[in-house]
Amino acid sequence: MKLKDYKSKRNFEESPEPSPKVSKRGKKALQFVIQKHDASHLHYDFRLEVDGVLKSWAVPKGPSLDPSVKRLAMMVEDHPYDYREFEGGIPSGYGAGIVMIWDQGSYSVKGESAKKSEDLLREGLEKGSVHFTLEGTKLKGEFALVHLKNEKRNEWLLMKIKDEFCTKEDVLCEDRSVVSGKNLEEIGVKKKQKKARDKAS
Repeated sequence: MKLKDYKSKRNFEESPEPSPKVSKRGKKALQFVIQKHDASHLHYDFRLEVDGVLKSWAVPKGPSLDPSVKRLAMMVEDHPYDYREFEGGIPSGYGAGIVMIWDQGSYSVKGESAKKSEDLLREGLEKGSVHFTLEGTKLKGEFALVHLKNEKRNEWLLMKIKDEFCTKEDVLCEDRSVVSGKNLEEIGVKKKQKKARDKAS
């Protein structure tokens, strides 16, 4: 079961996170999302749609548009496809903190169709190296994920491939949600206000 680990780590009576269900994709383009997550340690969750779920990596230092910069990306449990729309607060427990949709959009592999891109990505993940093109608001162009050949199966590197979208400017300075326009602090205030209302009722 693809989402078994996701389900086992959460209490859905308390957490507002999406339920663990696999999506049936139509013919639309494959989706990606990057969520800035202020949990026990601030990090960015990079997620690619594959086989009706989101393959996910925690990137401690966030993505970069500089090809000379390689970011450690720790593969974590698959997430539901609906998780790409999640923004808000996670209560105490696993992943507790504030989640913001930092970037989102579509992706493809070698400019292929959604079905072919999905096949190629699956093959690349199995081999430990995959190149893909992002069409997001903040991130555009070709990127790669490369598995580190060591005893830890979950350690990868996320890097930008040289193209016209490369820059040495720090894209992480763009720190507002591409959906709500809020930053983490503003999303957190909303969470605290809701908590106070629930307590008062």
